[in-house]
Amino acid sequence: MKVTYNSWQKEYKNPFGAIQANSAVKWSIAIDEPVQEVILWLTKHNESPVAYPMNYDEQTKKYETQVKIGSSGLYNYYFAIKQNDQMQYVDQGLFGQGNLIQDNHDLNQFQLTCYDRKVPRVDWYEQGVVYQIFPDRFANGNPHGEITGRKKNSFIYATQEDDPYYIKNTRGEIIRWDFFGGNLAGIRQKIPYLKKLGVTTIYLNPIFLAISNHRYDTADFMKIDPMLGTEKDLRDLIHALHQNHMHLILDGVFNHVGQDSIYFKAAIKDKNSHYYSWFNFIDYPEKYQSWWGVSSLPEVNKSNPEYQDFIYGENGVLAKWTGMQVDGWRLDVADELPMDFLRNIRTRLMKENCQVMIGEVWEDASNKLVNSKFRPYVAGDNLTGVMNYPVRNFVTNLLTTDEDAAEISIMSKLASLIEHYPSNFLRNCLNNIGTHDTVRIKTVLHDNEKLVAIAFGLMFMLPGVPCIYYGDEAGLIGKKDPDNRRFFPWGHESQSLINKVSAWVKLRKQNKILVTGKIAFMHFNVGVNAIIRYDEKNILIYCFNRTDQDIVLTKDNLKFYCLPDSLVSVVSSALDQVQLAAQSDLIKRKRIAVK
Repeated sequence: MKVTYNSWQKEYKNPFGAIQANSAVKWSIAIDEPVQEVILWLTKHNESPVAYPMNYDEQTKKYETQVKIGSSGLYNYYFAIKQNDQMQYVDQGLFGQGNLIQDNHDLNQFQLTCYDRKVPRVDWYEQGVVYQIFPDRFANGNPHGEITGRKKNSFIYATQEDDPYYIKNTRGEIIRWDFFGGNLAGIRQKIPYLKKLGVTTIYLNPIFLAISNHRYDTADFMKIDPMLGTEKDLRDLIHALHQNHMHLILDGVFNHVGQDSIYFKAAIKDKNSHYYSWFNFIDYPEKYQSWWGVSSLPEVNKSNPEYQDFIYGENGVLAKWTGMQVDGWRLDVADELPMDFLRNIRTRLMKENCQVMIGEVWEDASNKLVNSKFRPYVAGDNLTGVMNYPVRNFVTNLLTTDEDAAEISIMSKLASLIEHYPSNFLRNCLNNIGTHDTVRIKTVLHDNEKLVAIAFGLMFMLPGVPCIYYGDEAGLIGKKDPDNRRFFPWGHESQSLINKVSAWVKLRKQNKILVTGKIAFMHFNVGVNAIIRYDEKNILIYCFNRTDQDIVLTKDNLKFYCLPDSLVSVVSSALDQVQLAAQSDLIKRKRIAVK
């Protein structure tokens, strides 16, 4: 018995991908032999499965059923086929293709994401390019490089070329923080560089008063860290960015504060302090709940109404800074913030006419479980997008694996993510190949700038907003924290990489297909693959060879995934006999009416 089902093709599942609540979905499955019964089993998370009989359609020659999905949430489905009084099952194979199996144990069920409403599409963000800056490590804008706001029990590096280094005690706790002296004025002075690169939005790691150099240990949410500058410096930066048609996203750290924060110090000094209820003490005052057990980061009681009002109330943190025309927020450890907290933050930002709210979620945000409870991040009423770490995994894995099957599996996993996310949410995701929490992309790829260039190409080809981690485009290296937070190599940049990234930014701005187009994949052999973006009129093909051998593509050996049959011959012809030098890439454009 041959069974055909493909969730990427509308003749089998319509509409494609995630759906909005109160929408109907039509499923069809082709079977080449007579069978007694075909059933679609559909399950909503934590609810009992529901059986939907599928009827044979003489015209389409498929078994079909249509179901109206009434409420948003996480759904899974598979097919059961009865033949000769025996049951067989169809679960998910690679790239949404049906996989016929004999038993229903450990089924790899298909996912159906259902959301309440669409998240907003913000042109400047969706169509732009983001640049992430670790403020202490980018540029010092003071007249003679002087450093203000020096901190107690810390040290400042002698030169900008020094390697970051932590001084820790015997318990592994950092007891001396290190600084280079980057500041807001320096970022403002480097706007011409960023503009020339093609950057349209800056995303800053935390800028509020803190003890550390990373400032995820907030001491006072209402103050700019004096080492970075003043409120006037922030206003000047925002004004300068807007004058250059650029935007600013700030980092909101609302899950925990610093041990030296004004809030926590007040709480441990006096039980009667109104800050006492902001924290969860286990054995007052020495033992308390902290982020991942790190005592220097006391966790805040996010359910406390007073704390919530402090963050998103009329006179709260978000109102103050967003009122300065900040354009968006990235929320640290969003998966540790309660859903009602996220929803109320979103409501506050909407009141401030701020439509960009990106959450730090490292996994597939459509099916994220926290303590076995489903977190509806893509529902439309909280996050507008997430930091797309699966894109980084896709890029680094694809450029380092040595097996055909592994490469195909890596591409299939990304295809699943694309299928799971609502289209607007997907376009809002902040794609990256490196951040302040990961090893530098050049280090991952063993200092090979040709492969780094391919990594950038892959990131720009994928749905979502590309985000460049400061210095990656300049060839900066670095292992895990703190080494991945070196100072920007001014005067020692890799010009070839900068030129490559600039070209990709320009290509993205000139080709809307990279923002709104559909996606498909091609595999030739180990190390030789392609990403294909297409719409009703155009096809853009990005093909790369990461091996150390020159190769020639032949159309008979190309394998396509998620590509409509009507386009296979077009793309095959475009790539036939194409020569790819070792560790190189190329872009092919085709104009065609897609059926």
